Amino acid sequence: MKFKKVSIFSGSSIPDLAGSIAAQLGRELGDVRISRFSDGEFQPSFEESVRGKEVFLVQSTIPPADNLLELLLMIDAAKRASAKRIIAVIPYFGFARQDRKDKPRVAIGAKLIANLLTAAGVDRLITMDLHADQIQGFFEVPVDHLFGTTVFLPYIKENYNLENIIMAAPDTGGTKRASVYAKALNVDLAISYKQRKVANQVDSMTVIGDVEGMDVLLVDDIIDTAGTLSKAADMLLEKGAKSVRAFITHAVLSGPAYERIEASGLKELVVTDTIPLKRQSDKIKVVTVAPLFGDVIERLLKDKSISKHFVI
Repeated sequence: MKFKKVSIFSGSSIPDLAGSIAAQLGRELGDVRISRFSDGEFQPSFEESVRGKEVFLVQSTIPPADNLLELLLMIDAAKRASAKRIIAVIPYFGFARQDRKDKPRVAIGAKLIANLLTAAGVDRLITMDLHADQIQGFFEVPVDHLFGTTVFLPYIKENYNLENIIMAAPDTGGTKRASVYAKALNVDLAISYKQRKVANQVDSMTVIGDVEGMDVLLVDDIIDTAGTLSKAADMLLEKGAKSVRAFITHAVLSGPAYERIEASGLKELVVTDTIPLKRQSDKIKVVTVAPLFGDVIERLLKDKSISKHFVI
């Protein structure tokens, strides 16, 4: 589909996904240059006119913070270049785990990021699987919040025998998400219950539900160090599960994550390309979200509903 007054630009974090999204719309990525100074400072500049255009800026705000700052500077540059409307496409919204004060004297990072994006001049946000749904309310501009279920459910239906499937959450916080999958697939649900004393370190874990002889599918929004997931997979196998696979939207995969995945009893980890993999693994399969984002952008430009993608 051709749109005359639309430009799509990519930041540095996910150029491959951004290119695929542009291709879904029958377009090429716009020309943006990131100039870097010797002290580490950088300056984005658009090498083509954006005056009067709908400008889509595709950037996942994964660490380091340069990716976030780069997006903010691109928004500011587009605004100062008289873009008609600026839409930030943030497949992975960083700092989303800081959505509340869970202990004294900490920042609510997700709210701060929302304020920064709004102050920079963004008119709309398109994102996916926020760690906490209420983050949408941190913005004073429209937020299109997409869900991994849209891409994972068809994959599960096409590739697995549903008669022996049971859905599971790696912790109680993911119960709602796992329940959505279980209801959509008409299968049973199990929940892993974990206790942790410090961040990124699971102290103990057990399962609520019968997984004996079942093929377990774990679902979650983020996999970081893979401590919870690998421990849950091993624990489920000890409880009699036939196999354990996981479907997780954002593959942060930091620290010892890859080593833990390889060493665990996890048979397969299916993730999306909202974050590029740092390295390949025989256990990890990537499902692209480019068609989903491309369709949502096209519907947005045509003023059509995107509610069909809200499988929540």
